[in-house]
Amino acid sequence: MNYQVPPPSNLHALPPEQIAFHRTELSVILSIYGRFVAAGEWRDYGISCLREVAIFSVFRRTAENPMYRIEKRPKMRDKQGMYSVVGMDGQILRRGHDLKTVLRVLERKLIRAVD
Repeated sequence: MNYQVPPPSNLHALPPEQIAFHRTELSVILSIYGRFVAAGEWRDYGISCLREVAIFSVFRRTAENPMYRIEKRPKMRDKQGMYSVVGMDGQILRRGHDLKTVLRVLERKLIRAVD
């Protein structure tokens, strides 16, 4: 008697992959977020983990559009870099391969002249 292997079923199919921030990436992002919260500039944040992109959104107030979006797109890794900072109007402020250097565009806004 011959034994046949049953065809694979879709019952055990893996869920679609989600892109997410790693713990080290989140620590860098939350470090700069904490400094802006201490300065009174930012009040809330949101994290979205989608199929092609992970987004860390920063809000001045809870019920408004995000001021900045920090995005991670692994498909852009070999091209212009997988990290980007996007402004409120949708303009990409900075893009690169290293998260710390990309976030420097935000740190410049934190520096103020002291009287």
